[in-house]
Amino acid sequence: MSTVVEFKSGPKARIFAIANQKGGVGKTTTTINLGTALAVAGKRVLVVDFDPQGNASTGLGVDRSVRTVTAYDVITGQAPVADALTETAVPGLTLISSTVDLSAAEVELVDDGKRSYRLRDALLRLEDRFDYVLIDCPPSLGVLTINGLVAAHAVMVPLQCEFFALEGLSMLLRTVERVRRTLNPRLQMHGIVLTMFDKRNNLSEQVAEDVRSFMGERVYDTVIPRNVRISEAPSHGKPVMLYDVRSAGAMAYAHLAGEMLRRDRRMMAATR
Repeated sequence: MSTVVEFKSGPKARIFAIANQKGGVGKTTTTINLGTALAVAGKRVLVVDFDPQGNASTGLGVDRSVRTVTAYDVITGQAPVADALTETAVPGLTLISSTVDLSAAEVELVDDGKRSYRLRDALLRLEDRFDYVLIDCPPSLGVLTINGLVAAHAVMVPLQCEFFALEGLSMLLRTVERVRRTLNPRLQMHGIVLTMFDKRNNLSEQVAEDVRSFMGERVYDTVIPRNVRISEAPSHGKPVMLYDVRSAGAMAYAHLAGEMLRRDRRMMAATR
């Protein structure tokens, strides 16, 4: 249900873009389940569904019929960002939802010289209301993903443990570096999370080894398994930690949240 929520002022939010231009890599799954794990850990979390498919909104149980003020309205200036905040079933986790209308923003903003800064400028109005903001970027490197990267402090890249996993990663890394140089100098590569890992499959082991060899410490230690509970949860409108907290998938995302928080503290300390 959409509502106006009372917030206590606090430190400025850390903003993460969850990005990969390839589809089907677990990007949305990672966004909603990592967000849930952070909320369970006591963090104030905002998930921005910035994909016109709206899967993050669906996965958090927000029906399309109640998505009245969405990310599209925010970045096109038709509504203030506070009006787009929607409570979820996860205590401490708030959502800015999305619908297919968001796809039109790419065309509508084409002549706007500040188009790459629309999301950043909107989130500035919320930065003391949350501890973490997770932006679920679409599977492309267009205007929406650029907005996500410009708004973010850091990038997390889900990468599936399947053949051709590294294909396209170099393009994404070049895009991140180009955004850092020209649009957002604070942007950092936070890490790569291996998803859909099948311990029964030798290919998964080989892909994990190749990615770690290529990317080194940028790869998180935590690996997200291929798990039926993770796959089932979205059809029930729930993150896996609400659907089956004892499942291997739920435990993996809890571990990822802990590792992300520890890494983030180290990275912030190194930049002071």
